[in-house]
Amino acid sequence: MLKNFVFLNGSWSKRLYSAQAIAPKPLKGKWRSVVGLEVHAQISSESKLFSGAAAGFGAPLNSAVSYFDASIPGTLPVLNRKCVELGVKTALALGCQVNQISMFDRKHYFYADMPAGYQITQQRNALANNGRMTFPVIVPGKKIYYKTVQLLQLQLEQDSGKSLHDHEMRRSLVDLNRAGLPLMELVFAPDLETGEEAASLIKELILILRRLKTCSCKMEEGALRVDANISIHQEGEPYGVRTEVKNIGSVRSISQAVSYEIQRQYEVVSQGGTVINETRSWDAEKRCTVAMRDKEVVQDYRFMPEPNLPALHLNVSDDKCDETDPSSLVSVPAIAKQLPELPEATRKHLEEHYKLNQEVAIILVNEPILLDYFLQIISNLPAIPTKTVTNFLMNDLLTYCNKVNIDIEECHLTYNHLKDILKALHAEEINLQAARTLIELLHEYHTAEVNELIKTHNLEQISDIKTINEYCQQAIEKHSKAVKQYQSGKTKALFAIVGEVAKLSEQKANMKIVVKCLEDLLKEAKPKK
Repeated sequence: MLKNFVFLNGSWSKRLYSAQAIAPKPLKGKWRSVVGLEVHAQISSESKLFSGAAAGFGAPLNSAVSYFDASIPGTLPVLNRKCVELGVKTALALGCQVNQISMFDRKHYFYADMPAGYQITQQRNALANNGRMTFPVIVPGKKIYYKTVQLLQLQLEQDSGKSLHDHEMRRSLVDLNRAGLPLMELVFAPDLETGEEAASLIKELILILRRLKTCSCKMEEGALRVDANISIHQEGEPYGVRTEVKNIGSVRSISQAVSYEIQRQYEVVSQGGTVINETRSWDAEKRCTVAMRDKEVVQDYRFMPEPNLPALHLNVSDDKCDETDPSSLVSVPAIAKQLPELPEATRKHLEEHYKLNQEVAIILVNEPILLDYFLQIISNLPAIPTKTVTNFLMNDLLTYCNKVNIDIEECHLTYNHLKDILKALHAEEINLQAARTLIELLHEYHTAEVNELIKTHNLEQISDIKTINEYCQQAIEKHSKAVKQYQSGKTKALFAIVGEVAKLSEQKANMKIVVKCLEDLLKEAKPKK
């Protein structure tokens, strides 16, 4: 079983780090890990970067291909103005210096799904440089902290097509629908150290790009792809040999892939081996990185200026922009005025205006639908305490989604459902247990009304004093030991009796009244000294 071994210096040695155990572990001694990310984000435009072919997802094979995309001789690229504007918008939001003049280059390499034999990119004079992102990192069981990473470069480039391999027929086919799609490549400095930091950076980037509406960030559609460069070294020494993990397909996989690769490299060097400069891929099923190709021979991309595209000039001095004139320069100041509130500003607003703690603010901003529900409920139902709303959304709604393994976007509850549940809860028509039951019912029967389900499933809270008094009497008789403990001064013993009342009432008794009733009954029955 070679999966339990690792190849070191020409021989197989026992693997110390299990492919299944990807929980991040701190490196021992003075070892340090270094992580840098490269992100390809597909720009949200209707057409491709240099042609008028459609840029939508899911079109029939080879149906969104222009003559230029297929590299037919005599065709020339025409730069998509909308892509430039969205690229500038993203750069400004990420604190970049937008360059007044940028250039396009040809990056030569042969892929079967790249008919021209080169990619048009911006290697040497990019659209923007020198940005930075500061983002929160949440590690379970640890204190939340903020991390800052430098954004070295943001450049525009075209995507390649897609090769489809039929192993049974032993043939490969090419789909050129993706060829020429507009991309922003974001190159981050190696300022990260762990898988959690890498995943947190991408999560924050997704929030920003969706706020800007410059990228859909649908990783399942390939709209956002992440490559991670990872190395380890001893403190005070130069960075070690790095490996690149390509095309990681989800935020969770980013954390897992980086954590795994750090541990894999540590395992190699701790056994006396040498880390190879290579490209690896992440196998999400086996939860390990897999070697693809080595990088011992540096590939010569033969960069050269793109002769068919002039330099890209931007207006960086004033906000005057005639959108009806296609020859007018894209105005950077005009785009800067269009920037929406960014996630970090929203967190600060939630903390200061609604007095939410840092963790709650971070979770709400991380889930835009949850944040929208919160703001609507607080605005339309001001009588309900803020803490009641956040507790219900996070401790009950979000917990249910995690329990049934769905994203909040896939939950069938609407704002009106949540509003009606909270109104009934605040009016003490139902209790928290009934509210949780309603979440489950409404996800299944999403066309139903809250009040209708409360009646048909008998979820009304029992607040009748006489009925509750009877339940309390029965609970006291059944828990004589707890009664004696409570009367002797052990107040926590009351919880056992309260639990019995909840059981007798099928979780429907009003607990405020139950506690008050039990305290009165036990006070009356307390033996005199």
